[in-house]
Amino acid sequence: MSEAAIAALDLGTNSTRLLVGQPTGDGDVTTLIRRNTITRLGQGVDATGALAPEAVERVVTCLRDYQRDLDAHGVEEFRVAATSAARDAANREEFFDQVEAVVGRRPELLSGDEEGRLSYVGATRGLTDEPGPFLVVDIGGGSTEFVVGHGADEVDGALSVDVGCVRLTEKFLLHDPPQAEELSASISLVDTYLEDVRRELPAVGEARTLIGVAGTITTVAAVELGLATYDRDRIHHFRLTRDAAEDVFRTLATESRADRIHNPGLEEARADVIVGGCCVLVAILRRFGFDELVVSEADILDGLVLSLV
Repeated sequence: MSEAAIAALDLGTNSTRLLVGQPTGDGDVTTLIRRNTITRLGQGVDATGALAPEAVERVVTCLRDYQRDLDAHGVEEFRVAATSAARDAANREEFFDQVEAVVGRRPELLSGDEEGRLSYVGATRGLTDEPGPFLVVDIGGGSTEFVVGHGADEVDGALSVDVGCVRLTEKFLLHDPPQAEELSASISLVDTYLEDVRRELPAVGEARTLIGVAGTITTVAAVELGLATYDRDRIHHFRLTRDAAEDVFRTLATESRADRIHNPGLEEARADVIVGGCCVLVAILRRFGFDELVVSEADILDGLVLSLV
């Protein structure tokens, strides 16, 4: 008899996500459902230090929908993880109360280091043709994680910095389209954090393959590919060159949101924060000198589910 389905819920700063998988019996998992809903939990957290009631309600409503998927597949074993927005919020326990009431499991508050390591496990699983060491970069809404390792599950070091697409947008990108000085200030701040990464995680200088995960990077890849309909198979392990990333950045940063949403591959709900995410991405490529990155659709969700096998 096959093993019961398992699952993971990721309560991120920008998105709430679900992965339901079926253990294969050999330490791997077959994906049954993967869902992503932009809920913007981190709305205003950087300024107020608290989760906004309307943001909490968006996540709770989303989780009620996801609970139906858990029930439909008979999921009993699963993990619920909260990341940057919850780490920054004084009222996170009240939020956790509401999540627990819906899904029957209290969220785990992951540290930035734990978040990065789980993303690394997900991103490097099944990556057999690329040379190590690997640098996995996870650009989130409120933080960005950097993890270096030599192979799947072989993490040498991890570091999380408090810069992400939502945080940068709310702090600097106040005009539509953003002004040149706003973009410059955003990239300058990211660059300051990257100096910390280089100092505190010197192994980044030894990495031969850069792997990028999460919504900013997959969206830039989708825009570069001109995908009118999202195609996970075309995005997963797509090689995004630095020149292409810079070109997408220039296009999106000089358009108003009303024009930006017409770019194939850009989800409308992400259109207001994608430029902030691009600031992080191009700053990383410039600072660390990579000519390309491997885009991975496997990330922290996969790492969470694999931890249950």
